[in-house]
Amino acid sequence: MIDRLLYVVPSMTHSPKDILDLLNNHREVKFVSMVGLDLGGHDTDEKIPVDLFVDNIKKYLERGVQTDGSSVVLPKISELNDAQVDIIPDSDVNWFVDYNFDHIAEDTDLPVGTLRIPSRLLHNGTREVGSREILKNAGSYFGKRLKKLLKEHPYACKSLGIKSESEITEVILTMATELEFWVKTPQEKGDREQLSTSQELKEQYWQRTRGSVRTALEKTILLLDAYGFGVEMGHKEVGGVKARLDGDGDYTHIMEQLEIDWVYSTAIQTADNELFIRYLVKDVFRQYGLEVSFMAKPMHGIAGSGEHTHMGVAARLKNGKVINLFSPRNMSDNFLSPIGYGALMGLLKNYEVVNPFVAASNDAMDRLKPGFEAPVCIVTSLGKQADSPSRNRTVLAGLVREEGNPLSTRFELRSPCPKSNTYLVAASAYMAMMDGIEVVLEAEKMEEELEKAISKEAGEKVFYLDKDRIYRSEEDVFESYSAEEREALFGAAPKTVWENISSFSTYPEKLEVLKKGDVFDAQILDSYAAATITQWGTELQSRLIPDVLDLIRECRKLHDEKDAADLDIQNWSKLEQIRNKIAKDTLNEKGIVTRIIEALSIGDYDGASALQVEMQEEVLRLRDAWMDYRRNII
Repeated sequence: MIDRLLYVVPSMTHSPKDILDLLNNHREVKFVSMVGLDLGGHDTDEKIPVDLFVDNIKKYLERGVQTDGSSVVLPKISELNDAQVDIIPDSDVNWFVDYNFDHIAEDTDLPVGTLRIPSRLLHNGTREVGSREILKNAGSYFGKRLKKLLKEHPYACKSLGIKSESEITEVILTMATELEFWVKTPQEKGDREQLSTSQELKEQYWQRTRGSVRTALEKTILLLDAYGFGVEMGHKEVGGVKARLDGDGDYTHIMEQLEIDWVYSTAIQTADNELFIRYLVKDVFRQYGLEVSFMAKPMHGIAGSGEHTHMGVAARLKNGKVINLFSPRNMSDNFLSPIGYGALMGLLKNYEVVNPFVAASNDAMDRLKPGFEAPVCIVTSLGKQADSPSRNRTVLAGLVREEGNPLSTRFELRSPCPKSNTYLVAASAYMAMMDGIEVVLEAEKMEEELEKAISKEAGEKVFYLDKDRIYRSEEDVFESYSAEEREALFGAAPKTVWENISSFSTYPEKLEVLKKGDVFDAQILDSYAAATITQWGTELQSRLIPDVLDLIRECRKLHDEKDAADLDIQNWSKLEQIRNKIAKDTLNEKGIVTRIIEALSIGDYDGASALQVEMQEEVLRLRDAWMDYRRNII
């Protein structure tokens, strides 16, 4: 069956005739859906019967369909009294067919498919407001601006081994992501101690998969290959525990972490691919009775799921050759080209306004804490020497390169998670990179000077970078520096979504970097900030606080006063104090939960944020106290 299905409609086959021919030859495709993405990263999925689409194909391709803009995440742009949003097909990228393997069509005896068409969001017919458009505009601006800089400063062309900017026909933003996720049997709750012990012993990492997890992973990889995604590997990650084998020979109590990697593409195509792949992964694993979670931190105290994002820049020359613009001409002598150094410096210098797109949810912020390889420090690693690159997993953005393979040079941004809006992460990151490239090329700096600059000591003044910060470390930043030193040298990492989004107002000069070329204009940024704040407050009050209250109620007295040990009484007393501090109100004092709700109700976001941090700290104390108490009960 897998060989009879239509999986992808390549970008070069989007003429009405080509599309009609494909649909006529694949009657299993019963629906068409135009997929636009709002600023919250939510995608549309309307079902248009394929016969209706065929009869009106030119109208759909040119004018798309309309949606209620007040129902998508576009605050301050599409309101109740101005809610016209059009979803217009994008013909520049691949389209995919999404199959419902639970619904077999009677006329074809094949699963019913929906042609999903990545699309633009237009407000009032003219204004581009979706996440996809922002990334496409960032790519367009980046390419035009870089070519202009190379024409004005030809020294950079020589460092790349080309005569002049006129040899370049196209600048290509290249990207790939690593998708991590947790898999479990429904309703399964992991034992935190067992999961933590397994993680410490590295019992799961790269281990052989078994049972339904193995079957689902293998089927997923085969399907991804059928779609042409170029899967490089699928494997177990560090999190998880061993499943149990029941009397029927089936595995139960499944809880493990997996990762799937695939090859590079353009930035916009990579983001589109990833969006589709997440749905495919969930659908396949569900067929085998397994739940998939793309949450960044589904369980506290256990390894979270990242989505390390690899970013590079290439150029296509008139002779057809593709060169990596980050790679130096001589990879044995230098780590990066001037363009590469500029891009890395720009990303690090402006990261405070990139981070709000990377970590826009409470879940994402839960993962980005010291420990568990959480990349919270704004610092890079290049390697000990140019001919022997290293991989430092503790830094925010690391250089990845292979001597003898110039096309491999890229940056690995380790902070995104599976729920990050990849379109906006990439768009903001590339805009930050361009800021550094502009400064470097306009100053006509060479590789040796740039390596010294990015390797500066705290207090050392160099061009562009902040005097009191350091930007490069080849050490384990969590072992070699204290918490106070990390904050002083790399900047204080935000602890809540509110602290993170507040960077837009704290660093107005850095925010201007995103606005260049009207890629992120003021209204888009205001809309994104409003959506993020609303989501943060709603999640905090309606999800996080109820979850905390459920945890508190689960921590019940287990001992009998008559025969309890003195340690049991002491442990329970400690538990009670923490429970009351979090959730109990008295006539004279209110618990943290009530104070958070009251702060949110009056728009005191600074107060609510500070109280959220306090609540998180107390919850950690509560979990540890509960484990100590429960462990002593026989």
